[in-house]
Amino acid sequence: MKMLLTVEFPPEPFNALVRSGEVAELIGRILAAMQPEATYFTEQDGQRCGIFVVDVATASDVPRLAEPFFLKFAATCKFRIVMSPAELQQAGLDQLGKTWG
Repeated sequence: MKMLLTVEFPPEPFNALVRSGEVAELIGRILAAMQPEATYFTEQDGQRCGIFVVDVATASDVPRLAEPFFLKFAATCKFRIVMSPAELQQAGLDQLGKTWG
């Protein structure tokens, strides 16, 4: 299933990694291991943020995706299940509305 992984990077150790010139290589290694479907970097709530669309087969995939950010950046990671419009159409919303509406 597809999940949206949002990673919030605190100023440290990110600033130190930028100053030392290590941040780009480190992020590149993490992305190579994650193989996200999509990757975006932005600001969220005043902090650096990465947003990644990742494929998760089981809950046991979560540590593989989150631990590099926890260990290398002391980051906060949030996971959300996401679906495409086609997947939403397969969700049976009409029947759910009849059952629960």
